Formats: sequence, structure tokens, C-alpha cells
Amino acid sequence: MIKCHLSRIMGEKKLKISDVAKDTGINRGTITRLYQETAVRVEFDVLEKLCVYLECDIAQLLELPLESGTASAKGTAE
Repeated sequence: MIKCHLSRIMGEKKLKISDVAKDTGINRGTITRLYQETAVRVEFDVLEKLCVYLECDIAQLLELPLESGTASAKGTAE
């Protein structure tokens, strides 16, 4: 499962969800779901706005941890 580091980044920058929503124009509910890691999908433009606003790279915002024994860790090509 993809891990979102939005809560950590916002905490480091002392930002509130309402401030990020107001400053970026992203729906507050979308930011809340990313913050709480309950989002099941996210638009590329949302990710782009967040990265620009937070001055971070996409790899700093999202992470795909490789878990042993899963298809994602083993890869699909054999």
C-alpha cells in the first residue's frame, strides 16, 4: 500500500489542513483523506499542487514500501 507523508510534512512546516486547502484551492476533504491516509485515489493535479506548495518532491510525499512476500515486492516480470 502506498504511504502518504503529508501529515509529517505538514507537521514539520506547522501547517493546518484548512490553510493548505485555502492556499492551494484543493478540496479540504481531499487533503484530510491524504493526511489521514484514507484516500483511495488522487488526481495528478492535486499531487502537483501539493508538491509545489510544500516545496517537496513526489517521492517525499508518497512512498511505496516493498513488503516481502507480496506481488509488488516480487515484481510482475519473470
